[in-house]
This record gives sequence, structure tokens and C-alpha cells, in this order.
Amino acid sequence: MTDKENLKLKLAYVPGLRGVVLSEIKNKTNFEIVGEDKDAFYIEYMDNFEEVKILKTVSRAYLVDRSANYNPFYISNHKSILSDLIKIVKSHNEANSFKSFKINCAGSDSKEILEIKEYIRHEFAVGEKDEADLKIYIAKKDEAWEVGIQITSRPLSLREYKVRNMSGAMDPTIAYSLNYLCELEKYETYLNVFSGSATLMIEAGLNYDNLEKIIGFDNNKEHLSLSVQNIKKAGLIKKANVKEFDVKDQPDLGSFDVITSDLPFGMSISKGEDLESLYKTFIEYCEKHLNEGGRLGVYTSQFKIFESLISRSNFKLEKEVKIDLITNENEYLPVKIMVFGLGNLK
Repeated sequence: MTDKENLKLKLAYVPGLRGVVLSEIKNKTNFEIVGEDKDAFYIEYMDNFEEVKILKTVSRAYLVDRSANYNPFYISNHKSILSDLIKIVKSHNEANSFKSFKINCAGSDSKEILEIKEYIRHEFAVGEKDEADLKIYIAKKDEAWEVGIQITSRPLSLREYKVRNMSGAMDPTIAYSLNYLCELEKYETYLNVFSGSATLMIEAGLNYDNLEKIIGFDNNKEHLSLSVQNIKKAGLIKKANVKEFDVKDQPDLGSFDVITSDLPFGMSISKGEDLESLYKTFIEYCEKHLNEGGRLGVYTSQFKIFESLISRSNFKLEKEVKIDLITNENEYLPVKIMVFGLGNLK
């Protein structure tokens, strides 16, 4: 049997969000951080995985075991090491949560890995699949080898309120982080411009009970339809509202303490639309409708254009977080969360 004293839980996050993740761990839990990897923290093993699931900035969580011996050859000859980890993870999930598996490891076609795959198929009656429920990795970490199993069939970043995944939709852990950096606990009213599938609105509504008014608007009917479904599934239909407007029409919805936006770019803007003109209109709109002492929080890959335009406004940069977003092509896209103040901040 695996010695649980050697086990750790690994909390992985979007590259760039380290500071926000660390703050959430310290503010919400009593976890002791015992190590750190690139874009991940290690904490001591605990039997209650539900305590990990409350963290909104963590993308994925893994049960891990580490030893200098745990190379693929060793694991292929001591398969109970992997089997014990899988059994622990399965015991913390519903019976039919894991119907498929995938192993990430260098030399995935080697004799040793093929033996391990065959063992898992037979022992746990699961098939191999790219988009698998049971995610396993074997990796060299410094002088040791690490074996890890994702503790849930879905990444923690895939929220239950998502009716379906919309192409280009904002990662909920990033949305939560943007809201956190805006210090929503100090405010009462919230507007989301270019609201899309309502990820920012829902993350705000679920995590900040002090917000009395949450409104979003978008000019895309498909986005609006999906956002209403997501809001309803999140149980926020009485708290959060979306409307069909175009920012270029300068809709008058009142004034707000906080305005946020996942700014459109590339394929997400209308054909023939000028990005610089759109951002300029957005900034002007926010200046008119943000309360004195309020905050503007934006997320964009086109931050150079946005920074140039907003420097000519009355907004002052308060915070920024640089993120390396992993695209569907497994390439890094530099993006930024930026938080601006208007007047004397609360």
C-alpha cells in the first residue's frame, strides 16, 4: 500500500496568476504550502478533497507521489504504486466518474508505458482516450520522478454552470481573478461590457454577496442566449441581468461602482470593425458610467493598443497581471488583466 505520508496535492494554475492563487489559498484555507513547481503549489495530502474544490483560481488539482525510483521502468514493475493512487482518487468521486484514461509521459510508446496502459485498461475497465476522465502523468522533476492523477474527471476551471463551452470564452479562473483584483467586496454595483457567455458576471454573483446590481450587455444574440442559460444554471437569474446593446450606441444603464470587460479582438469583433475605434468608444463609455472611486477591470491580448488609448483618459493604472494563455494550438498567447481607478479609490 502507498504510504499516505509521502503523498501531496498539486494545485495547478494559469501561468501568471501565482500571486492571486497564493492570496486565495491564504485567505480561504489553512493549507500549508510545502513546495512549488512551475505554475503550481504543493500542499500536504488531505482526505477531504472538497476543501481543494473551493479554490476558484486553481485550474487543476492532482494527487501526486514522488520518488527518485518512479521512472516508467520502475512503475511498470511496481504497478501497485499507480493503482493505489487511482483507487484513492476514485474513492473521492462518484462510481462512474472515470470511464476513460490518458497517460502523459515522455516515451509514451515505450514498452514500459504500453504495459502500464494495458494494466490500467484491465484493472479499472477503462478505455484510452485523448479527452479522458482519468488523467495520469509520469514526469521527471529535478532529481526525482513524479506520478500524478487529476483528482476530478473535469478540470476545476470547468464550472458546473457552463451549459456548453463557447469558443473564445473566458477561463473562469481568470474571470475570478479579474474580479478579485477589482476588490468587489468594497462595491455594490457591477457592469460587464461585451458580456459574452456571462462568465465574469457569474463569477461575481457567486462569490460576492454584497453586490446589489449585476448587469451585462452584448450585441451578439447567440452570446446573450447562452449567457441567460448559464446565469439560470448558476442560480443567479434574479440577481444578474443581460441586455442587448452595442457599446457604440452608448446605452444609458446608469452608473456603476465597477465595470469589467473581456475585450473583443481578432475573430470576435465584427467584420470591418476597427479595434482601436472600438476600444476608444469603450473607454469613453466607461468614463461616463463609472462612479467616482470606482474601478475598471479589463482583460485583453491587445493590451498595447488599449494602454495607448487609455493613457489619454482620466483612468490611472492600479494593478496589472501578465498571463501566458495556452491556446488550442498549445502556443502561449500573452494577455493582461489590468485594473484602473477613477478618482479617489475606496
